[in-house]
Amino acid sequence: MPLRRVGLFGGTFDPPHNGHVAALTAVAATGRFDAIEVTVAGDPYHKSALGPVHAAPLRLAMARAAFDHLALVRVSDREINRPGPSYTIDTVVELLQEADDVDVLIGADLAPQLPSWHRAEELRHLVAVGVIPRPGALLTAPAGWDCYEIAMTPVDLSSTFLRETPLDLAALRLFMPEPVIAIFQGARE
Repeated sequence: MPLRRVGLFGGTFDPPHNGHVAALTAVAATGRFDAIEVTVAGDPYHKSALGPVHAAPLRLAMARAAFDHLALVRVSDREINRPGPSYTIDTVVELLQEADDVDVLIGADLAPQLPSWHRAEELRHLVAVGVIPRPGALLTAPAGWDCYEIAMTPVDLSSTFLRETPLDLAALRLFMPEPVIAIFQGARE
């Protein structure tokens, strides 16, 4: 039986952190979705252009450690298995073969960039966009996009901070799910 509505939460997840967990928990609590697919970008071209990114299998392992226990969440390797850059439109088209509707779930800081995404016009006609609050970012829906806000308190945390800041085990426990820490620390050594 096909799913009625799927939320698509994609990212690099280098590493996944408690902000991601809070967002997924808030999304599940909306009652809008039959499933939430977390897709780990195989080739996160926007991020890899800015600096090194851990290998996709490692990021997938961290995402599974962080999210597999969350309600409605399924962690997917579909973008890792697809060659070339990871484009949201390709994943949406695949998901629409399994579901009636797909909502793309993004941080408020990314919403203004939607018109610049790969095949944005096609994507705009296929999805609604659930916008997750981010500290200091207002919900700015680009013209013509069906956007709505996910109710939650913004979490001021980023993967960049966790990669670039030397943190001891006690500090990591404040920012990451416990199962992710050993994988992340092993990758840093």
